[in-house]
Amino acid sequence: MQTVTVRGYLPGEAGYRRLSAALFAAGLATFAMLYSTQALLPELSRVFRISPSQSAFSVSLATLGLGVAILIAGPASEILGRTKLMRWSVATAAAIAVLCAIAPNWQTLLALRGLQGIALAGLPAVAIAYLREEVHEDSHARASGLYVAGTAVGGMTGRLVAGGLADIGGWRAGLAGVAVLGVVCAVLVAVLLPESQNFVRTTGSRQTLRVLKDPALLALYGTAATAMGAFVAVYNATGFRLAAAPYELGPGLASLVFTVYLVGSAASAVAGRLADTYGRRAVVPVGCLVALVGIALTLAGPLPLVVAGLAVMTAGFFAVHGVASGWVAVRAHAGGGGTGQAASFYLFAYYLGSSVFGGLAGTAWTHAAWPGVAAEAGGLLLITLVLALLLRRSAKLTT
Repeated sequence: MQTVTVRGYLPGEAGYRRLSAALFAAGLATFAMLYSTQALLPELSRVFRISPSQSAFSVSLATLGLGVAILIAGPASEILGRTKLMRWSVATAAAIAVLCAIAPNWQTLLALRGLQGIALAGLPAVAIAYLREEVHEDSHARASGLYVAGTAVGGMTGRLVAGGLADIGGWRAGLAGVAVLGVVCAVLVAVLLPESQNFVRTTGSRQTLRVLKDPALLALYGTAATAMGAFVAVYNATGFRLAAAPYELGPGLASLVFTVYLVGSAASAVAGRLADTYGRRAVVPVGCLVALVGIALTLAGPLPLVVAGLAVMTAGFFAVHGVASGWVAVRAHAGGGGTGQAASFYLFAYYLGSSVFGGLAGTAWTHAAWPGVAAEAGGLLLITLVLALLLRRSAKLTT
């Protein structure tokens, strides 16, 4: 396939509206399905008579499968094309979600979750590169922000739908509800997603080597790992904190804290518009500072201040991620190509940070309670801020 046009869709055009709606739905479905079992861990532990740590495998196997498969899906999209891979990714994952709801035993459910993570990799590995190619350059950051907003809503929706329906009909009802959501979104993606107009196939290892040598791209990969690590560390430990004195909230009430993801969704979209106006170099450091302020607020005792701190931290994180994820594709393209590979490495770092630093939050909580978790997350965000400031001094291929 050769390039037909280089203009790209502009806000207000029908193609831009279709593209934005399709990728919002795809992001929602992907992250709703990816984290669908997180709210069900106590129920899974009770029904299958397994330990809490074993029940967590239903989440970690999916994220592990996604993280590894991303390294394959990104380069594969440079050869196969973007739209086909995204459509099949969401559709296959939705089909597996249906099978998860009727899994006969724990081992089958784990196997299906691992496969679902692999299937889901096609969307996050390709979406930002697709946006870079199909949206006008003046609106790249805005479109990326809308996509990341969909992932934020999906992360919240998957947990709330699964947890709410599980209270009525058990874990199968919870996963069935998420499966229905996935199927609906898969249909929307199949119908609405415009075919690629500006995609050009690339092959060879030269592009991969280049996106691993560019200092600015390496800094963006580091930003993904540290920012996501801080974010997941905070939310991994929040449930323990809210269940302990003086709050002693039950799982149902504690899970409502995920509604602050709506703040993240809005912040991602706003940050995208600000980046189009003032430049990515200006917005990412501000997002880091906002997230640090949020971490500081969570150290307060009153529950309203804790929730406010989580909301502020979430807004800062999604501002950073929403802008940085789009910056990766733009930077790679400006440097000579390899947008799919660069996006894959960014997301691999993103999920690696989630796994490593999110896991360390349990140790921090055990040894130093919430101040220890806040110190871990705050330290990671300080590293993110340093990387963002270094990016301001990088060769200005893009803003």
